[in-house]
Amino acid sequence: MQARTQRRRSAVLPFLIIIAALVVAIAIYTSIWTDRLWFESIGFSGVFTKLLLVRAGLFVSFGLIMAAVVAANVAIAHRVRPGSRAAANTSPMLERYRMMLESRFTIVMVVLAVIAGLFAGGVSTGQAQTYLAWQNSTPFGTKDPKFGIDVSFFVFDYPWWRYILSFIFTTLVLSAMAAAIVHYVMGAIRVNAPRRGGTPAAQAHLSILVGLAVLVRGAQYWMDRYGLQLDDGPRFTGLRYTTDHATLNAHTILAVIAVIIAALFFVNAVLRRWVVPTIGLVLLVLSSIILGLLYPAIVQGTTAGPNEGDKERPYIQRNIDATRAAYDVSDVKTTTYNAKTTATAGQLRQDASVLPSIRLMDPARIGQAFEQLQQVKGYYQFPPELDVDRYQLGKDKATTDAVVSVRELNMAGIQDRNWNIDHTVYTHGYGMVAANGSKAGPNGEPDWLERDLPPTGELGEHESRIYFGEMQDTYSIVGAKPNGNSLELDTPTGGKDNGPKYNTYDGKGGVQLNGWRRLIYALKYFDANLVLSNRTKGDTKIIYDRDPKQRVEAVAPWLTVDRDAYPAVVDGRVVWIVDGYTTADTYPNSQRVSLQDATSDTRSRVGTIGAQPDTMINYMRNSVKAVVDAYDGSVKLYAWDENDPVLKTWEKAFPGTVQPKSDISADLTKHLRYPQDMYKVQRQILGKYHVSDAADWFTGTDQWTVPSDPSAAGGEDTKEPPYYLTVRMPGQESGSFSLTSVYVPNGRQNMAAYSAVNSDPTSPNYGKWELLRVPAESQIDGPGQASNAIRANDTVATALRPFTQGTASVTWGNLLTLPLGGGLMYVQPIYTQQQGSGGGQYPILRYVVVKFGQNVGIGATLQDALDQVFKGDAGASTGEESTGTSGASTGKPGGPADEATAREQLDIATAAFKAADEALKGGNLSEYQDQNQKAQDAVQAAIKALGGG
Repeated sequence: MQARTQRRRSAVLPFLIIIAALVVAIAIYTSIWTDRLWFESIGFSGVFTKLLLVRAGLFVSFGLIMAAVVAANVAIAHRVRPGSRAAANTSPMLERYRMMLESRFTIVMVVLAVIAGLFAGGVSTGQAQTYLAWQNSTPFGTKDPKFGIDVSFFVFDYPWWRYILSFIFTTLVLSAMAAAIVHYVMGAIRVNAPRRGGTPAAQAHLSILVGLAVLVRGAQYWMDRYGLQLDDGPRFTGLRYTTDHATLNAHTILAVIAVIIAALFFVNAVLRRWVVPTIGLVLLVLSSIILGLLYPAIVQGTTAGPNEGDKERPYIQRNIDATRAAYDVSDVKTTTYNAKTTATAGQLRQDASVLPSIRLMDPARIGQAFEQLQQVKGYYQFPPELDVDRYQLGKDKATTDAVVSVRELNMAGIQDRNWNIDHTVYTHGYGMVAANGSKAGPNGEPDWLERDLPPTGELGEHESRIYFGEMQDTYSIVGAKPNGNSLELDTPTGGKDNGPKYNTYDGKGGVQLNGWRRLIYALKYFDANLVLSNRTKGDTKIIYDRDPKQRVEAVAPWLTVDRDAYPAVVDGRVVWIVDGYTTADTYPNSQRVSLQDATSDTRSRVGTIGAQPDTMINYMRNSVKAVVDAYDGSVKLYAWDENDPVLKTWEKAFPGTVQPKSDISADLTKHLRYPQDMYKVQRQILGKYHVSDAADWFTGTDQWTVPSDPSAAGGEDTKEPPYYLTVRMPGQESGSFSLTSVYVPNGRQNMAAYSAVNSDPTSPNYGKWELLRVPAESQIDGPGQASNAIRANDTVATALRPFTQGTASVTWGNLLTLPLGGGLMYVQPIYTQQQGSGGGQYPILRYVVVKFGQNVGIGATLQDALDQVFKGDAGASTGEESTGTSGASTGKPGGPADEATAREQLDIATAAFKAADEALKGGNLSEYQDQNQKAQDAVQAAIKALGGG
């Protein structure tokens, strides 16, 4: 009975192992096969197949090599074991291990080999892109200044050869360890006196293995010489005086020493005199410490350090040149800008083409207005921060800056949810929504360019269904039509008896569900409904992985994508435009930066935008413009920087996946723009590398930094984001759509420079940077100082006082900086929002503040504020109409500013506010409202007296 029980118990473990193996195998099969179907559904099966084959090839190749070498050395150690037991150690425990190894040697050897092989194979699959880059390497046509080797060696070849040498070294070390253990257990090596030592065969075997490992280490020392141009130093990345004159020589010497010591170990295989090679190995370790650490420290302390400015100058120049080339900022135009600070009447006359395009609708602030006014139903939603685009509208096809978004699904807003509702009914969002970026509606709400359901407006006829978007994170079953009835909710109205309208998906996107595919997707999502539901039968598809950025990253894993995908109506379709970057971290002598840190600002913490991964780079190009169709999920990759060697390399690795730039349609071209994350990295680089002379760079007296965002919610200390604006730079006849930002001196808050890069892809100057450098002796307020001056201004504070008390709140919009009127002007929209627990509140544009020099103006419109600042007449029209929020009219300027009347009215307003406070404390609400109204009327009278409408 006991024997039968033991047999049953002994059978349970193999059974459980088999079940576990089957589960793992099914999971792997399901993952691979569904990935294959997904790639096939969007026409990128070649990418999937290539990566799968390369990874499998690397796994098998490196795994077999590791397994074979370890197994061979273990077998050799076993084969040359001593024939006489008397020669072996006499430890009883060791004897038991020896007997176990003898009886199960083949099993032990196979297990060791399999473990080592799986380890090596698993690690090698992560090197698939490294291998493909090496295999398809494309020359840069630029040689590094030290070795005269094409830069492609460092970007493509160096990482692969480093991995190969590391793999060989690891294989030899593991083999030597495994062989030594077997030799010891079998008695070929004895560590106990008085018969300490080993058999000739064991000694020869281990000598050869150690010698080979030391030889490979010597090759690594030699390869490290090239890597010195990639090292991060205390001040810059790249070769420095000490590394050039000490560390590089040290690596060369260590490589030679390693070869000599390897030869000693090879000789030791015959002579078996361990003292000499062991001493040599110890000397190698000591030499690596002396030559690799002490010697460079001495050179640094006695030569480089005391003479750093002179010794490092040529290396700093290499770093400057390489950095500016690697980040594509070598041809930045820098202009000294003697910005005016005095405002005069008519000063903006030459900037008339720019004023109507100044964005007053802040995409980071008006999302709630979109939500409340255009959500329509609770199961729709907009992201917290909207996007900026341009459309050519009206009879004259004038370019209009627009704030845009799409109406996506909000699954949390669905009532009475179940599987069928979630996955077969609520399958898609609906409609593009767009608002004029430079003006508000009659009551301060967005001025809609495209709105409502079904969509109406100025963007023309287009497919409005949104099956793929940034906020749709679950799978949907589409195309089902049981009993001929459509299931997918299309719009809340428009159907039978003006009830909900339903639709059946007919796009080419998605994976066809038929037969066994339903089963493997049920396994993928652990969801039996995919098999059991009748709604998954017939001509149905499953759509998943719907985020446009995620789709681009999947089909082009060699790209780093911009965190901000934005929607646009292009050729009658709503598409997501995603900027793709080729990056590297091994460009010789180029400054290495954190991609996450460089691109982090106020916007990267919001909603669907998110942050870049925390990876280090020292080369970057916007090489690809990707487009994802919001209806069918199709992905198209277009080459943008066709001269980029990294892009050419990946085009060779994955032929046919990237379409030529010439295939970009004219309509799509109009919606492309200079990418934000690329700009952010470049602006961080230019904060230091706008200085192109090594001597000036070394002193560090002219370093700039990106200022904190004065409009950040909650007082967060985050970098100010760049803004897309139409600006007219000095010397230009008209404005151009640009991505703009400002710099302040390191450690200070005054303005150092204004930067803009042309972002209009139809312009021959697209991608051209220009820096307007403010002379050091000038005192121009930076954003933080300007924000403080605006908020401390009596007129502004008084105008906002009614909204800082009681049931309303004030929200400050983006503080825009523009080169206007020969100076630098700040423009900031101010929104107010009613507070309450009933819901439905949203911000409306209440005022616009303008600051030029020390002059501050506030008005119901931008025109009002400009005319105040520029002595009653800005000299140009913004093209606005009255917002209607204060009874002001843009009309004609109010004439010269009457400061005496303004002060008198502000005094009246202050007294009325105090009276309102007293009435509120006394519980007299009627008097409180009367005094508040009196105060607001006085504020408007003061604004009018200062030249407002």
